Amino acid sequence: MNLDKLFHAYDIRGVYPNNLNNDFAYQLGNAFGIFLKHEFEEKQDFLIVIGRDGRESSLSLFKSFTKGVTNQGVDVLNIGELPTDVLYFALNFLKTDGGVMITGSHNPKGYNGFKIALKGPKFLSGKQGLPELKELCKKSFKDQKEKGKVKDYEIIEEYRSYILSLIDIDSLDKKQIVIDGAGGVGGKVIKSLKGHVPIDLNCIFCDIDRDFSEHSPNPIIFKNIKNLSKKVKVSKAYFGLALDGDGDRIVFVDEKGEPIEADITLALFAKHFLKKEPGATIVYNLTCSKIVPEVIKENGGKPVEIRTGSTFLKEASKKKNATLGGEISAHLCYRDVYFSESAVFSLLIMLEILSKEDKSLSELVKPFQKYHRINETNFKVDDREKVIQSLSKHFNDGKEDWLDGLTVEFDNWWFNARPSNTEPLLRVVVEANNKKQAQAKLAKIKKIINKVK
Repeated sequence: MNLDKLFHAYDIRGVYPNNLNNDFAYQLGNAFGIFLKHEFEEKQDFLIVIGRDGRESSLSLFKSFTKGVTNQGVDVLNIGELPTDVLYFALNFLKTDGGVMITGSHNPKGYNGFKIALKGPKFLSGKQGLPELKELCKKSFKDQKEKGKVKDYEIIEEYRSYILSLIDIDSLDKKQIVIDGAGGVGGKVIKSLKGHVPIDLNCIFCDIDRDFSEHSPNPIIFKNIKNLSKKVKVSKAYFGLALDGDGDRIVFVDEKGEPIEADITLALFAKHFLKKEPGATIVYNLTCSKIVPEVIKENGGKPVEIRTGSTFLKEASKKKNATLGGEISAHLCYRDVYFSESAVFSLLIMLEILSKEDKSLSELVKPFQKYHRINETNFKVDDREKVIQSLSKHFNDGKEDWLDGLTVEFDNWWFNARPSNTEPLLRVVVEANNKKQAQAKLAKIKKIINKVK
C-alpha cells in the first residue's frame, strides 16, 4: 500500500477500494490509538468521537477503523451520518480526546478518507500529526487486553440548540430559502431547523444520496448548482445555499440565482462581524480577492493572510483567536463554533445580515465585486520549481511573497502560482482591475510557462 498517495496536506484521502480500503482503515485505527497515547502520556483512558458521510464505503471504513482503535483500548462515541462540522462540535462540546470524520468531502463518489482532530481543538495536517500517523501505519500492533467500547450517541439536537444560542432568532425575517444538500449529510442538520427558526426552508437533494446521482457534491463548480439557481429564481427565494458532500463547504446564491464567490461572502461576513466586534482578527487565504483585506481594514479589523488549506485555516484562526476565517474553496470557520465550519451558522448569519439590511443579497455584495479574478488554471509541468523561479525572474519588478508558492503583486493586478498538494500540477490564480486585463496577464503567464516546460 502506497501511503504517500493517501496522506495529504490536509487529510487522508484516496479511491475506495483501490488505494484506500478496509485493511488500511483497520491499520489507521490501531495507529490512531497509539498516537493518542503518545500525545496524552498522562492519560490512561481515551474517548474519541467518530462521524461519517453517506457514501456506500463509509460504513465499512467506520467498522474497520473502529475495530482497530478499540483494539488499542480506546472508547468510541458513534454519532453516525452527520456533517463534518457536527463532528468538530462533538469533539469540543463532549470534551473527547479526538474526533475522526470518515468522508470523501467534495470529491466524486469513488473517493473516501479521514479528517482527524484532537481536543484543543488541534486539527491534524501534513504539518502536524499526519506524518507521525503515517509512520505508525507502517508498524505492527499488539491488541490490548481490555478493548474499548462503542456507544451510539445522538447529538443533532445539542448541536442545533448550541448554534441557535448564537443568533437572535427573533430578529430574523421569515423568508423562503432554498438549500441544495447535494445528496450529502449536511441536509440532515439543515432540515432539523424546521420548527425552530422562523424561515421557510425549501430543500432539494437534502436526503442522503450515496451515489450523488443528481450532481457532483462540489458547490464551487457552479455547474453543479444550476438546479439550485433555477429553484431560487422560480420560487422567488431570499437566497440559496449549496453544500458539499460532508457539509463543510458552502456557496450562496443570490435572489437572481447568481452564485457568489466564497471570498465575496467572506468580505460581506467580515463587515458584519466587525460591527459586532471592532478590531477583531479575520483570517483569509492568499488566493482570495484583495477586496477581502481591503474590507477588513476599512472596517477596523486585522487581516491575517495564510496559505491555502482548510486545516491551516482553522489552525491559524485558533492561533490568532480570529472571530472569522475563510478561503476561496468555500470554507468559513468561526471562533464561536470552536474555530470550525458550520453550514447552519453560516445560513443564519446570512439571514441575520439580510434581516437588518433593506437590500437584496445581490445589492449587498455588488460593492465587493470590483475586481476580476480568474480562478485556478492548472498546468501540468515536469519541474514546477523551475517554472516558479522563471515566473519570479520575469516579474521581478513586482512585490514578491513566498508564503504558498509565489505571489507577485503590482498596483493593478497580482498572481499566485503554487504547486498542487495532491497532483503534479502548477495552479495559477490571476486578479486584475478588469476582465480584459486579467485575461491578458494570464496569457502572458501561460506563454512563460509553456516556454519553460
